[in-house]
Amino acid sequence: PLTSGGSIEVVKNVLELQHGEHDIGLINTVPSALKALLEVNGLPESVHTVNVAGEALKRSLVESLFEKTGVQRLCNLYGPSETTTYSSWVAMDREDGFAPHIGKPVGNTQFYLLDQQQQPVPLGVVGEIYIGGAGVARGYLNRDDLTAERFLNDPFSQQPAARMYRTGDLGRYLPDGNIEYLGRNDDQVKIRGFRIELGEIDARLAKHPAVHEAVVTAREDVPGDKRLVAYYTLSAGHASVDIDSLRAWLQEQLPAHMIPVAYVLLDALPLTPNGKLDRKALPAPDTDALIRRGYEAPQGETETLLAGIWSDLLKVERISRHDQFFELGGHSLLAMRLISQIRQQLGVELSLAALFARPELSALALAIAQAGRSILPDIVPVARDQAWPLSFGQQRLWFLAQMEGASAAYHMPIGLSLHGELDRTAMQRALERIVARHEGLRTTFIQGDDEQPLQRISPSDAGFNLQLHDLQGLVDAKEKLQALASEESLQSFDLEQGPLIRGRLIRMAEDHHVLLLTMHHIVSDGWSIGVLTRELAALYAAFSQGQDDPLTPLTLHYLDYAVWQRRWLSGDLLQQQSDYWQQTLADAPALLMLPTDRVRPAQQDYAGAVLPIVFDQDLTRGLKALSQRHGSTLFMTVMAAWAALLGRLAGQDDVVIGTPVANRTRSEVEGLVGLFVNTLAIRVDLSDKPTAETLLAQVKTNTLGAQDHQDLPFEQVVEVIKPVRSLSHSPVFQAMLSWQDMGGGDFALGDLQLESLSAGHTLSKFDLSLDIGEAQGQLFGSLEYATALFDESTIARYLGYLQRLLHAMVADDRQVLEQVPLLDTVERKHLLVDLNATDVPYPQEATIHQLFEEKVQAQPDAIAVAFQAQRLSYAELNRQANRLAHHLIGMGIGPDDRVAICVERGVKMIVGLLGVLKAGAAYVPLDPAYPAERLAYMINDSQPSALLTQRGLQERLPTLSMPLVLLDDEHCQGFTECDDNPVVPTLSVRNLAYVIYTSGSTGNPKGVMIEHRGLVNYSVDAARLFGLSQSDTVLQQNTLNF
Repeated sequence: PLTSGGSIEVVKNVLELQHGEHDIGLINTVPSALKALLEVNGLPESVHTVNVAGEALKRSLVESLFEKTGVQRLCNLYGPSETTTYSSWVAMDREDGFAPHIGKPVGNTQFYLLDQQQQPVPLGVVGEIYIGGAGVARGYLNRDDLTAERFLNDPFSQQPAARMYRTGDLGRYLPDGNIEYLGRNDDQVKIRGFRIELGEIDARLAKHPAVHEAVVTAREDVPGDKRLVAYYTLSAGHASVDIDSLRAWLQEQLPAHMIPVAYVLLDALPLTPNGKLDRKALPAPDTDALIRRGYEAPQGETETLLAGIWSDLLKVERISRHDQFFELGGHSLLAMRLISQIRQQLGVELSLAALFARPELSALALAIAQAGRSILPDIVPVARDQAWPLSFGQQRLWFLAQMEGASAAYHMPIGLSLHGELDRTAMQRALERIVARHEGLRTTFIQGDDEQPLQRISPSDAGFNLQLHDLQGLVDAKEKLQALASEESLQSFDLEQGPLIRGRLIRMAEDHHVLLLTMHHIVSDGWSIGVLTRELAALYAAFSQGQDDPLTPLTLHYLDYAVWQRRWLSGDLLQQQSDYWQQTLADAPALLMLPTDRVRPAQQDYAGAVLPIVFDQDLTRGLKALSQRHGSTLFMTVMAAWAALLGRLAGQDDVVIGTPVANRTRSEVEGLVGLFVNTLAIRVDLSDKPTAETLLAQVKTNTLGAQDHQDLPFEQVVEVIKPVRSLSHSPVFQAMLSWQDMGGGDFALGDLQLESLSAGHTLSKFDLSLDIGEAQGQLFGSLEYATALFDESTIARYLGYLQRLLHAMVADDRQVLEQVPLLDTVERKHLLVDLNATDVPYPQEATIHQLFEEKVQAQPDAIAVAFQAQRLSYAELNRQANRLAHHLIGMGIGPDDRVAICVERGVKMIVGLLGVLKAGAAYVPLDPAYPAERLAYMINDSQPSALLTQRGLQERLPTLSMPLVLLDDEHCQGFTECDDNPVVPTLSVRNLAYVIYTSGSTGNPKGVMIEHRGLVNYSVDAARLFGLSQSDTVLQQNTLNF
């Protein structure tokens, strides 16, 4: 404020504001201090702007500020000491409220979000924050090694010799260009091979309604056994919270390996004297902090023995028969030891998969005694004299329908454009015959006495209701057709009443009709559509020529398959398939955390859209050659690229992708309409930074393994691995890859020419679903996406990234895929240039005290600084600072010398800072509250030419070899007689202004050297951003130290 003509009011503690009158317009503080001030209603009515920095800002604090006070604006500031205090900012006003990000760069400052190769990451993707521009410090005092590590050449700047600072913080760009702060890079830990961002867990847990503050740490209380432990405090109005609810809250949002095993309630998080979290003071969790279910003693010999083994392995004293191994801190390595102990103590050979499938003590004890074999039977017809259970696939869709209600997400629409003279009677007969021929299309679903679903088949004469619409001659016929197609595809089905197939025939012209058919997925799949259209063509051709049904009668129907499936999938075969999927998907992430344009809604709405993609012939040829060299298929090659892209976008090394398989391995079901399709989950490990070569080998192995175990329905896989279920996303995976048959879309139906049409509204059951196929020597496809999450522009970028990855794989299959640049020229410019267009004018050749002296000349009598009853005008403050500067110069102090200052808050603090600057030296602030050992280290490291202090503080300081200057009014050691005219030392903007020591949370504190250039830019830009003028009074209550 002194460079903009305003004034400073110094207080020793922010809580002093609750006493007396204070005419303050702007307050700089930390969120915790602001919270304390609000709790005592101590914020002066004159305050119009509050700036906070240094801690995470909570929505509740912003809401409380605007609710309790007349403050008009709150600014959240971010920046390390190494870039001159503040580097980004966001202003929140009363109308817009809380902003969950750190805003945009301040003037003459650049932010770069970079990957491990120090290349810019795409919009929305997590990267490390690097900061360039005028505020970058000279480096660390006496730490050339660390300076070289953290202060790097800025390759993105047009300025010669520009540098950037590597912050160690993580962030990502939001779609609007604001930056979301995501914690420290060194908060990343590795547990059992998983890289975990602790800050991400902190943030998620802190959003629980009952949690006020939260921090998660990785503890190793038992050597070799690292576990995640959550510490939390309760928010106002909550006396307690159930630990199970905290775990469930996190399970809905995070993968299993990021779920803490213990939750410790604290009255307050422990802090260091600097107000930072004191992780060393966090207590070890006791048994009660572990996730526990209601206690019930183990029953029987096996459960009792198992409980003893668990207790030894997990270091948990009391085990309930309902406790789960992994919830108590078990993991894959401990699981192997458990299997060994079971073998040794119980004489039983138990598979690892059996443990993952039955982690509860009582269930595991029961599994030890279970064994069985199954024989694969033939599919045979079953009697139609009763209602039968559903197939596994049907049962899953039925349960989803009960949970979500009628949803168009599971509709199978078909659109056919018919050109030529149409025989409506033949079309009607053909559709009726198809319904009569396929029992599945006459099936409805009821609830049995035991509340389980059953299927019921209507008589073969059920018929087919084909609605007729005539749009011939209408000017808006195309628009009406589109509306009818959308209406048809979205209209709900009644699973209990049926029918589950329906259609509309729309006349567009005398020789042009459109046929719209819709089936529910519970009675059909993609293969079924091909069966239906082929049979429709054969039947229409025959009926339109007066011939009989040409199709061979079916000897089996879908119901026979459903009964066979339930009988067959049991015993050893079921166990073998279940074991494979349990082992393959153990500890897989529950959610692919892609960067989205909007917050994921609590429940999927399935609204979707599609963007096409075409790979040119050169790329297609290259991909074929690559596939052949590695003995893989085009599908596997595209899967490898898709997995690599999803992993980079989500910042995850562990990716699960779904892919459908026809699952018609028996010839007798190939001609049936029904739900046979199965979905396989392909898991891809990216942790070893694979090349295209190594990733292709892995994907090939994993895909073949999945196909060898495709008999187990996906519904059963879900039951086996028991993933965290959420209405906000699909279980196990949220991204798909489908290989489509790209055969010709035009074929004949009698004398009619058929052309496939898009049938109405697009729905998306997954976040992203990539459909690819080959036709005429080219790969074609589309990317279907959830519009609740993504904008079309984002999806277009993703498709561009995929093409660049595929080109790179073709060009060099030994290149590490993580290092392939994803950005095109336009996006790179947007991220590096457009979002960093922060140039604003500032006096580039002035020092900070010269700006102050300009205000002295302009308003000498205005109040510059106030402390309690003391007041100094600009002229008097300037005179006192000049006298001190002359005194220091007389001691031989000059440019780039360092002068330490250790004083209590007050007027003399400001005099001391200005005096040092006017002498051309750099001040080194020392907080009198620091421990003597820390003060001694800072003095020894900075080697100041002199130390400014007060008589009452001398005893706290170590024995000093440099001159001591006392600033007390009655002990000025003669410098009051010095010249009070302005001091004009030879000084440049590249000379040091101050050296400030960081907190030293990772060792000894480091002295950050800030030049006048950075300080002037900060001072001028702060006045611009905060609207400071000569009428503003700014509160100064923070320590001068970090």
